[in-house]
Amino acid sequence: MTMIGLGLNLPNLISLARLLLVPLEIWLILVGRYGLAFWILVAAGISDALDGFIAKRFDRRTRLGALLDPVADKAMLISVYITLGAAHQLWTSVVILVVFRDVLIVGGFLLIQMFAVPKHCDPLYVSKLNTAVQIILVGFVLGRLGLGAAAGWPDLALSLIVAATTIVSGLSYLVRWARIFARSEQAL
Repeated sequence: MTMIGLGLNLPNLISLARLLLVPLEIWLILVGRYGLAFWILVAAGISDALDGFIAKRFDRRTRLGALLDPVADKAMLISVYITLGAAHQLWTSVVILVVFRDVLIVGGFLLIQMFAVPKHCDPLYVSKLNTAVQIILVGFVLGRLGLGAAAGWPDLALSLIVAATTIVSGLSYLVRWARIFARSEQAL
């Protein structure tokens, strides 16, 4: 079977490369190379935009890409949160909220696919906002650490915003899934 037969086109290879950067990102944070870890995170963000652009612009969307892209994104973001938490650079409570929300989203999606009417669920607006502030927080922390600066009020403010949007996003998904399950039960 060829690489094309597997769905490994350019956008998917870019997503795969982003996924393969995750162990490097974790190692860089653990050894205190925060500046380089910041630039890897930036490269991951650029690659995410690039693979999406190529897939849509040149009609290179595949089922593999639809799975690989969000897996690479979540693996990078969750790994950075857990590793920065382990390095005592993020509040443990924020790390727990972020990880729990993502586990909740993945678990809810799988339950809907298995027990309710399988459907495609686009991300909620609040979820997109939450992901954006999560990225801003870890980017800020890595950049600050890379410059050797101490934590300050921006860390606190961003952490509180991430915590609030994470809670609202998680609750919004619970409400969405309750409605989907209620409709599928009524259909029986």
